[in-house]
Amino acid sequence: YCIFQKTGPRKKCIACKIVAHTACIGLLEQKNLRCKPSFREAGVRNYREQTFMRHHWVHRRRQEGKCKQCSKSFQQRFAFQSKDIIAISCSWCKAAHHNKTTCFMMQQIEEQCTLGIHAGIIIPPSWIIKLPKKGSFKSSIRASKKRKASLKKRRSRDDAKPFIIKPIPSPLLKPLLVFINPKSGGNQGAKLMHKFCWLLNPRQVFDLAQGGPRFGLELYKKVPNLRILACGGDGTVGWILSTIDSLNISPPPPVAVVPIGTGNDLGRTLNWGGGYTDEPISKILCNVEEGQVVQLDRWNLVVESTISTGGDVIEPEDGLVDALPLNVFNNYFSLGADAHVALEFHESREANPEKFNSRFRNKMFYAGAGGRDLLKRSWKGFADHIKLVCDGVDLTQKIQDMKIHCLLILNIPRYASGTLPWGNPNAVGFEPQRHDDGFLEIVGFTYSSLATLYVGGHGERLMQCREVKLTTYKSMPMQVDGEPCKLRPSCIKICFRNQANMVMKPKRRGSMPIANDPPSVPERLRIQVSRISMTDYETLHYDKDKLRDASIPLGIIVVENNADLEQVRSQIDKIQESLKNGQHNSDNQELSPKWCFLDSTTAERFFRIDKAQEHLHYITDISSEDLYILDPDLVTVSRSSTFLKVENGHSSPTNNNNTENYQPDQEKENGNLYFLLIDAAKRGDIRKVMEVYHHGGQLLAADQYGMTALHHSARFGHKNIVSFLIANAPPVILDMVDHEKGQTALHKAAWYQRRTICHMLVDAGASLTRTDYQGNTPRQQALKAEDKELAAYLENQEHFQLVSSEDQETAV
Repeated sequence: YCIFQKTGPRKKCIACKIVAHTACIGLLEQKNLRCKPSFREAGVRNYREQTFMRHHWVHRRRQEGKCKQCSKSFQQRFAFQSKDIIAISCSWCKAAHHNKTTCFMMQQIEEQCTLGIHAGIIIPPSWIIKLPKKGSFKSSIRASKKRKASLKKRRSRDDAKPFIIKPIPSPLLKPLLVFINPKSGGNQGAKLMHKFCWLLNPRQVFDLAQGGPRFGLELYKKVPNLRILACGGDGTVGWILSTIDSLNISPPPPVAVVPIGTGNDLGRTLNWGGGYTDEPISKILCNVEEGQVVQLDRWNLVVESTISTGGDVIEPEDGLVDALPLNVFNNYFSLGADAHVALEFHESREANPEKFNSRFRNKMFYAGAGGRDLLKRSWKGFADHIKLVCDGVDLTQKIQDMKIHCLLILNIPRYASGTLPWGNPNAVGFEPQRHDDGFLEIVGFTYSSLATLYVGGHGERLMQCREVKLTTYKSMPMQVDGEPCKLRPSCIKICFRNQANMVMKPKRRGSMPIANDPPSVPERLRIQVSRISMTDYETLHYDKDKLRDASIPLGIIVVENNADLEQVRSQIDKIQESLKNGQHNSDNQELSPKWCFLDSTTAERFFRIDKAQEHLHYITDISSEDLYILDPDLVTVSRSSTFLKVENGHSSPTNNNNTENYQPDQEKENGNLYFLLIDAAKRGDIRKVMEVYHHGGQLLAADQYGMTALHHSARFGHKNIVSFLIANAPPVILDMVDHEKGQTALHKAAWYQRRTICHMLVDAGASLTRTDYQGNTPRQQALKAEDKELAAYLENQEHFQLVSSEDQETAV
């Protein structure tokens, strides 16, 4: 579509991934090359008719997966400026075909689209009808004055509604609304917005920063079997549930969670995990569709101001409020030491929001503020200024005797990023906690019990009750579902409100037995465990074969085929204990405490399994032959010749087939080849580089500073060696970074003003947006080197790469 220009700003559609110059967008309409339809027009004839749903075929210059017709993979064009169309795929069902007549015929253009694997949750465009403008439809029946007045009122209400929904009910459909909070946690919302709009109808995905959830809920409130997916923290979920209450939607739609907040305690309770990492969105959508609907108790908070008693003198303070930030809570309500830390965090984030842009930083602030408050013991006399009555029983004297510093009223088992303050009680009079039993758990904390909470401890259990009356005699910090404030002396009454419908993440269905099948006898599986470093995972996780080759064997475990990942973790820990105790001579590095499982079978790439969700996955769900784990602290070195086997709790050494025929002379020769390659790249000796390559030298080899031959040849301006390495080395060499500065070969070439080499690297597909340890891109390196022409070229290419790095497509 770039008839008039070949450069300039470009835009990419998040719904169908078509890329066009900003100035050329108008040409798409003229050529009838439109985006995939997300609604239908309300014409006179088709206002009540169901339209025919066709495929939306798009030319693709890059395509993952295999051809639907011939089942062969798509050949990728790695040249950056390649214009070849290799595939034709549908933006709705994601079916892809090779761009040749044997795989794609013209008759397929008019075929009906099935909407793909997510057809059960996608809202089809035929349901969403765009309302006509005033005066588009005229009735031949003359209206009376009263009818005219009622029509005017109705039109005034409908003016703000550009669409209406005309659903076709079906028990097989569970239409989904997605609400994304872009400000939650680590600011992951923008990336999720693009992914959901690509997989679903963009009209069913809403940005909560644009007016909140009310518009979407009100538009779709009459759709049967509706489900909601809340992408955000616990506060986002509470916001949506309160809006559902205010709109009186009956029955209330069940809500699932993608936890991208800081604490995510409700997400943990419903098995959605403590934070979103890199789980495929398609898998999340399947879990939302299949998940079981459960109930969540919700509680009212009624605040009444009181006059200070007991001789306390109220001094004027800044920041005091007369009401709580929320009048309903789903997770917990607390006051005292923990609320003081939450209030300090909230005030700091409001003052400097740019410093709190990641979940890890937020938790580090909480840890630091909590440690300072622990040392100061600023809430030592907390229990002397409150009165607590639960179901008519006065507990004031009990909490004063305990000398608690914090009071927690809990509705769900999880609190403060996954801790269990109620624990697992065995004492008489206390029941295990549930989120749907109509009871609140009252827990008190001293500073010592708060400190042990994060290592498996619990608070002082006080009572399980249905109503709470709490009176405070001095202003003190409080928090409701993580929203803090400092409240004046008040009387707070807590009572049951209603139950909300929630979606609990299911266990993997592939491993569940079929109802009519006879009970199977558990079989024992012998599985090799291999670990992968974080560097290899980030570089190769889209290429399963290369990632398998980069894995390092750790040992062999023998488990039952119906074992979940929590049981498998205990077996792997036994391998680690054997290594720590030195029972076997092994050069294997110790496992990091932060290691996690990798799913190597479900999706087209590897992805991490959250530790909080390990009980939901079976061993056979995530591994077919070998079991892979991610070790973030692993340093990739030469592989050990022995590894361990664990069977029935006992470990034994096993030889590694890859190093069975180990020869010291061969390792010495490989070391010499590595040295010769780096030295030849520095000196510009192309003959020596080719000779080393033909003798089996690894072109990806790096020196002690992490610099490859491509780094050195780009730095010293050896164009012939750069060209040879681009042609013969794996493409991953383009984005390998050194240890000292975290720079790629393109960074080096830009700093030393090697313009031709920059062109060569960009044409080969080197990343223009990767930043070094100082946050500089190659363009910024060129600016620092005062080469404005090179910087302008890199800026132009950088903008193009941003909008077309994932796909380069045009409409059919």
